[in-house]
Amino acid sequence: MSSQNYHLAQVNIGRIRAPLDDPSMADFVNNLVKINTLGHNTPGFVWQLLTEDGDSTGFREFEDERILLNMTVWENIDALYDFTYRSHHVDFFRRRREWFEKFEGVYLALWWVPAGHHPTPDEAKEKLAYLEAHGPTPHAFTFKQRFTVEEMLAANPAS
Repeated sequence: MSSQNYHLAQVNIGRIRAPLDDPSMADFVNNLVKINTLGHNTPGFVWQLLTEDGDSTGFREFEDERILLNMTVWENIDALYDFTYRSHHVDFFRRRREWFEKFEGVYLALWWVPAGHHPTPDEAKEKLAYLEAHGPTPHAFTFKQRFTVEEMLAANPAS
């Protein structure tokens, strides 16, 4: 299969400092739709895990209910990088300590998925755990240590 048949999945998690209805979280909550819309309109965006209400904060997949999970799929790593660090999103990213505690452990994982695949929260949790246990590999990696589709396919020919 060619690399054009794959997209980049990402998961990031964070532990909120207060409940979402707490006044200290208002600026975060009040800008979610704006930031999600920006992402959805960014070239290379493919998909985001959302509840039926269009909310990306409604998933509680961890024992600690203060951990929020965000998952998206992108055409390639450059599209995700541009959204994360070169769009208005970066202004909110820089303020993350206002709303999220410093997270011990892996909080971001990237991996290649077949085009059209929408990863599940369980899949995302597995990628985070794998990255925590093994470090970056073609199976799960980070922006700092990236792997190509070709490297993933070479490491796992069954993909």
